Amino acid sequence: MKLGLGLYRSILTRDNFAFARQAGATHIVAQLVDYIKGSNPSLTGNYLGGWGTTRNHDKPWTYDLLASLKKEIGSYGLQLEAIENLDPSHWYDILLDGPRREEQVENLKQLIRDMGKAGIPVLGYYFSLAGVWGWTSRKEGRGAPASVVFDESGVDVNQPIPQGMVWNMWYKEQNEKQFISPVSRDEMWERLTYFLNHLLPVAEENGVRLVAHPDDPPLPEMRQTARLFYSPKQYERLLEVNDSPASGFEFCLGTLQEMPGSDVYSLLDKYSASDRIGYIHFRNVIGKAPRYREAFVDEGDLDMVRVMQILKKNNYDGVLIPDHTPEMSTPAGWHSGMAFALGYMRGVIQTLERS
Repeated sequence: MKLGLGLYRSILTRDNFAFARQAGATHIVAQLVDYIKGSNPSLTGNYLGGWGTTRNHDKPWTYDLLASLKKEIGSYGLQLEAIENLDPSHWYDILLDGPRREEQVENLKQLIRDMGKAGIPVLGYYFSLAGVWGWTSRKEGRGAPASVVFDESGVDVNQPIPQGMVWNMWYKEQNEKQFISPVSRDEMWERLTYFLNHLLPVAEENGVRLVAHPDDPPLPEMRQTARLFYSPKQYERLLEVNDSPASGFEFCLGTLQEMPGSDVYSLLDKYSASDRIGYIHFRNVIGKAPRYREAFVDEGDLDMVRVMQILKKNNYDGVLIPDHTPEMSTPAGWHSGMAFALGYMRGVIQTLERS
């Protein structure tokens, strides 16, 4: 098991590379989508109107950018393990089955080649039109930290997606009077199949794994569009679409625990043993859809020590990152929450390694 830290684009900085090493991390998962800004990022704001606007049309993530980032991260004794999430402006017509789909697929093939050349082995993606949407913020849990909450009774999950938005980000001029047409689950599976069938052969050739994040919130439909990975059974279907060894799971413990009827321990045991997990979001929650909240790693419904024991039993050699966590009541709430989670994780890993 390798301890990592996920960093958003605005905090891919020298100070935060040093912070990661100080907290005991050895690996970085980098997010290049510029959607959570600021030196002390927060997930507990009001994002019902979107995560922001992307202005990266025709600005691909090049080999030079990737290699430079990897070199800088490496100078702090860290390894760049993965790029997490694709910029909506780079693949909106793949998601929407639009006129630029083939062009965008070719661009993503080049991204994968460049990642392979740079020695970055994992690309995480989230195949969804609505994306992460519907979260609100409340001061709940131990010590009343600012926490992410999803409560279906408090949001209109049938609110349509405006044209110009996908993955809860604007990729062109805002138009809140016209909307994306409803999309069925069969249509979404067809779009995902096209995506995987075209990209996985390139991933295999270049030593890169494509790993899928489950739906958060895990609802069958959201904003009049079908979700793909809203239950364990549907998430496992990923490998039925294309069983390439380059395909796998961005295994988010918290999201899987949010799913009604899920057995996270069984899923983790199965797929860590079969080497289908690219990396793990080590996150805990209390409750299940339609109402749950994020929790500190040691206070949620999941037994995180048991999680680590399963991974040790299966000789899992991948990276675990805290993903996100309740924000502690300090001037640096994000960093405090990450430091607590990383310290907990490192302590459990060291204890298991000595047993």
